[in-house]
Amino acid sequence: MGAEWCLLLCLVLSGAADAAERQWRAVDVVLDCFLVEEGKHRGGFASNKNMVKALLVLRQVPVLDDGSLEGFANFQMSSVAKDNPPVTFEASVDLVQIPHAEALLHADCSEKEVTCEISRYFLQARQEAAVQTAAWFITNMQLSGGGPSVSLVMKTLGDAENKAVLHPTLNLPLSPQGTVLTAVEFQMTTSTPSLTFLLGSSASLHCGFSMAPGLDLTRVEWRLQHKGSGQLVYSWTTGQGQAKRQGATLEPEQHLMAGDASLNLPSLTLKDEGSYVCQITTSLYQAQQIIQLHVQASPKVRLGLANEALPPTLICNIAGYYPLDVTVTWTREELGGVPVPVPDASFSSLRQSSEGTYSISSSLTAEPGSAGATYTCQVTHISLDEPIETSAWAAPPEQRTMAFGVLFVSSLFLLAVLYLGLQRWRATSPKVYQDSEALWVDTRLPQSKKKA
Repeated sequence: MGAEWCLLLCLVLSGAADAAERQWRAVDVVLDCFLVEEGKHRGGFASNKNMVKALLVLRQVPVLDDGSLEGFANFQMSSVAKDNPPVTFEASVDLVQIPHAEALLHADCSEKEVTCEISRYFLQARQEAAVQTAAWFITNMQLSGGGPSVSLVMKTLGDAENKAVLHPTLNLPLSPQGTVLTAVEFQMTTSTPSLTFLLGSSASLHCGFSMAPGLDLTRVEWRLQHKGSGQLVYSWTTGQGQAKRQGATLEPEQHLMAGDASLNLPSLTLKDEGSYVCQITTSLYQAQQIIQLHVQASPKVRLGLANEALPPTLICNIAGYYPLDVTVTWTREELGGVPVPVPDASFSSLRQSSEGTYSISSSLTAEPGSAGATYTCQVTHISLDEPIETSAWAAPPEQRTMAFGVLFVSSLFLLAVLYLGLQRWRATSPKVYQDSEALWVDTRLPQSKKKA
């Protein structure tokens, strides 16, 4: 958006009453764009050499107003610089819905940037031959900071045969104000161009669209691109859906017909990670949105004693994490002191499970000193909101020897008590005799009571 328009809008927004009731209002959304010149981009990538400044004016877009748009003025061509003016596209939005219009309108004042690129849109040969009097452009807009992405297909409205003034490079008729008049006939959007989910969870990838009356939805296709390979995930054609990935589903049919082609993926694995391409095909147009899906697994951390020798060796096991990068640090803290980094830890070789997660171990020889020390293993990973810490107390050698002595004496005392108890039990229990044939208890009577 131009500097004058941004300043005006920001001043109006700052003075608005927060308590005002929100209602719909039609306003002009003005975006600074780049136009990829005709013939220089088809089949290739745009570069600074074949891009010129352009202005996109979305006329009378409905947005929610909380009172902050009071006094907001619509776009006037007279506000455009006279020297080297940009190519200006006026686009009517009467035929389709424009999603995220409010975010686009307030982008500058919200300290966001909108990347906007306009290029020629080429129909299939048989379709283009049937409508030779028009030209088409596609506009791709992306809001910074992981904001929504919107694509618009625009059809020109001017008639070159009625002696209208033509644009010097586009060779298209201009309006009396010097703009290229167009109408938006198809739009695609995703509100989540980048998503991150934990391993085993379920994901919903948003993909929406809107098309002008008279166009028919013919195909929906989701594909996954990852590490140089691609595969079909889900396809829908004329009422029939087919899932290539187990469990993948689209929104119910009535939602699809209303413009929601979102993909649902249950029980994510690491094989689900990659770039998902949502492609919508109508009876005349085709467009796509790309969504990056990242899958993460949080590490499990366990700190233990590797051996009983002096000095002791501590081992910190970090298991089941993804992606690969993980940071492990050790600190040592004496009683009453502050944690001090310990730099001489060693690491095992990296291990990878069958499902693709990683594990590694870090070991450290503890030096408890004369008073003992607390050792802490800290693990930092992208899947964690904050690092995982686990600690162990390393006792000084004197305490370990004393503890061993106490344990030894206690063991001897316990054995003695058990021995005395056993002897007492044997003394008061019936005698047991054993010969080569049987084992029995002596229940014979005293000698004085035996028969002669």
